[in-house]
Amino acid sequence: MNDNIKQWKNGIKDGIPICLGYFAVSFTFGIMAKNAGLTPFQAVFMSVTNLTSAGQFAALGLMGVSSTYMEMAVTQFILNLRYCLMSCSISQKLDSKKSFLHRFLVAFGVTDEIFGVSVCKTGTLNPFYNYGLMSAAIPGWTLGTLLGVVSGSILPERIISALSIAIYGMFLAIIFPPARGNKLLACIILLSMFMSLLFTKISAFAHISGGFKIIILTVLIAGVSALLFPIKDEAEEENADFGDCGTPVLGKGGAE
Repeated sequence: MNDNIKQWKNGIKDGIPICLGYFAVSFTFGIMAKNAGLTPFQAVFMSVTNLTSAGQFAALGLMGVSSTYMEMAVTQFILNLRYCLMSCSISQKLDSKKSFLHRFLVAFGVTDEIFGVSVCKTGTLNPFYNYGLMSAAIPGWTLGTLLGVVSGSILPERIISALSIAIYGMFLAIIFPPARGNKLLACIILLSMFMSLLFTKISAFAHISGGFKIIILTVLIAGVSALLFPIKDEAEEENADFGDCGTPVLGKGGAE
């Protein structure tokens, strides 16, 4: 129990930057929600239950053109399908003894930023760490939405435009620290950016939605990277260092 509380507190601490970033982005969403005719309760309820900036911004656009429920459902499914991949990835880091309820709750709170922080966590992932991340991130997103709705269109257009790109700053803050100490990871990140640019510029991929582009690139780049540069598990690393019988291997810290 004490370890769970410690992990939860660590999650809150690591989730504070996410909270601040979410606050800025959701503030813009709140302003747009008010302009779209949503009440404060409706906008806040959407933020609490969705936790997806792309999905929520897309929903406002669909509401503005009076789209059907089916169109709304299909659009949200496509845009957020990448979270299925993220949830499966995080599930592999959880202890196999953890119950379905823990996995379900962790999956509910998966966002791009929470996923980025979670996968960078070394060793087995404690679900209470993710609960800590969620405890910081969700209130930031919800409070920003509320204040944005209340503020309405008071802020100048330039400030609103600046707030709308704050989420990209969060992405950079997540990927830069681990990439600085891992050349392979840095190369994969640069490759991902380049491939994403190609998918945007090549006309043959113009009909593919943004959500499906992310899924295709994720499966393609992550799959190839996993095949070419597999990560050894702890048991393999231990055997590599000490041999099958526990004898140190030359060149791994032993006498040469």
